Amino acid sequence: MTRQRSYEGVAVAVPVTVPYVRYSTRTAHWFIGQAMESLLRESGIAKDEIDGLCLSSFSLAPDTAVGVTQHLGLSPRWLDHVPTGGASGVMCLRRAARAVQAGDADVVACIGADTNHVDSFRQTLGSFSNFARDASYPYGSGGPNSIFAFITANYMRTYGARREDFGRIAVAQRTNALANPNAMFKKPLSLDEYLSARPISDPIHLFDCVMPCAGADAFLVMSEERARDLGLAHVIVRGAIERHNAFADDPVMVRGGWQKDRDDLYAQAALAPAQLDFVQTYDDYPVIVMMQFEDLGFCDKGEGPAFVRSNTLTFDGSFPNNTSGGQLSAGQAGAAGGFVGMVEAIRQLTDAAGDRAVPDAKVGLVAGFGMVTYDRCLCTGAVILGRPG
Repeated sequence: MTRQRSYEGVAVAVPVTVPYVRYSTRTAHWFIGQAMESLLRESGIAKDEIDGLCLSSFSLAPDTAVGVTQHLGLSPRWLDHVPTGGASGVMCLRRAARAVQAGDADVVACIGADTNHVDSFRQTLGSFSNFARDASYPYGSGGPNSIFAFITANYMRTYGARREDFGRIAVAQRTNALANPNAMFKKPLSLDEYLSARPISDPIHLFDCVMPCAGADAFLVMSEERARDLGLAHVIVRGAIERHNAFADDPVMVRGGWQKDRDDLYAQAALAPAQLDFVQTYDDYPVIVMMQFEDLGFCDKGEGPAFVRSNTLTFDGSFPNNTSGGQLSAGQAGAAGGFVGMVEAIRQLTDAAGDRAVPDAKVGLVAGFGMVTYDRCLCTGAVILGRPG
């Protein structure tokens, strides 16, 4: 395997969140604009110094990132619009980091934002994937709940996972969310409540599902030297990977592309999985979290159920995961760009996580996962971030 060029010299800073709301009549443009305003205010950088923009948004359509430049009065010399769903946060960072290293941009704003009108979720489902729509709609099924019920049921049959195992993930994330002022869910969740929740699509029940909402998350990418000169608390990129359409021959998805590239990821970072202080997994459904525990090398394939039974997944536990509450308890903004894990990791490593801080955290991993079709997701990625020095 050819090792990727390192990300040395790249800094990631200024994590911002535009507070999530259940529904909004405002457009995606508005949430993107609010995120940009927060980036400028928190960094002290002038708008004309933002010479790169990397954007993820589904509800922005039919506009793209280039339309946003006019709408917000930006004039970047580097631009990207990343349509990889929940993998977009990681992939925006990778592209922005390479742009900074190449000198194509000095300061890149990475923004994931979506709105959520009352009817926008139905509209998103209809236009998200022609392949998935045509495979499922004729049978009276539509949307991710039935797709992930299919994936979850297959995983349970194959590896002996129980609903209680997935419940441990959801309950721990709710505990984390209670210390996150930006989280949508403010009420504790017990395992009994998880198990007794109403069914949605067997074997998925209510608390297995993310709640779509409106909101935005964003961060800046620049050189370490620039971040130091500006006096910005920042993290460095220790390693990053991405993969698309991995294991296409698997009849039903039981693994993701992380498995193909994880050795390269840890080699870039000069770390072993056990040396990470926390993990931010992409969590549209608990089964996908469990797959990431396996495919990122924290346990072997099929050992995910035993792994969650033997670990505490809260921010102060033996294996801190999704310390903000993740999408399951913080909310899923629009079609979910996967930015929630990115901004949370930056906060954890810059002493900005408040009451949910992981003790003595120095390095953490963020995983992305996106673009569900009929029986799998196509895009996977991961990045390891650390404190500088």
